[in-house]
Amino acid sequence: MSLGFSVDTLLPKARGGGQLRMGLVKLEEHQWLQPAPDLAARAAGFADWPEGVQLTPEVDAPGRELAAMLGVPVGFDQVALPEAARAVHEDLCLLTKREGEEVYRLIGAAVAWPSDWRPAEKIGLPLRALHAPIAGYEEQLATGVGRFMETLRPGPIYARCNWFIAATGDRRWLPERPPLEAFAHVTPENAGETLFVRSERQTLRRLPQTGAILFGIGIYVEPLGKLSPANIAMLGKAVQTLVSGEGDRRGASAYADSLIGYAATK
Repeated sequence: MSLGFSVDTLLPKARGGGQLRMGLVKLEEHQWLQPAPDLAARAAGFADWPEGVQLTPEVDAPGRELAAMLGVPVGFDQVALPEAARAVHEDLCLLTKREGEEVYRLIGAAVAWPSDWRPAEKIGLPLRALHAPIAGYEEQLATGVGRFMETLRPGPIYARCNWFIAATGDRRWLPERPPLEAFAHVTPENAGETLFVRSERQTLRRLPQTGAILFGIGIYVEPLGKLSPANIAMLGKAVQTLVSGEGDRRGASAYADSLIGYAATK
């Protein structure tokens, strides 16, 4: 099984609503990263938002291991993780355990295109705290995610995807307006052009030498109206069944009626 590199090919593998789940698929090595990244866009993304790079001292060794895996040259005086992230489509995060601890912490992030999060607020946090804003995570996913991280071995690559509805097609999505204001212009008639579907293609693998876990996030965004009728119908149903609290965090009440109305015409 594989995951594609577009919103239309990712959505059929994404959760359609209801209870949270990891929904992992196993990838081959050649399916890991987008094969033709837009490196100019990556460079611009990091230049425009330097706070997307957050590092701890522990990140040096796994960052250099990752850069070597990707064939990215890194000078002695350079920090490896950002250089690696500029060379691929995916934003890259590294997690590891500190000596004497049993929890994985975020030790480095090179993120040009965040989905409503700021690495500066997350760096150094343990896994559970990283996911604290996600409604239902602690009850439905925390134990399973922890078990997966513990048992992940070097070699296998796993992936999953998700979706969000945004009022902008920008790859960097940091909502600053209340949902009712951000989606005020959206109607069932114009939702195809004014609602944007955002999907993260997330990958996980353990680095063989340092044992750090690499979390990659590939961002894909399309206007709702550009998607297949089947995907539009799925989103129309899924938005009605978001886990309690999750819909509030996503601002679903501000756009749900418009999305459902638009989907009914397709």
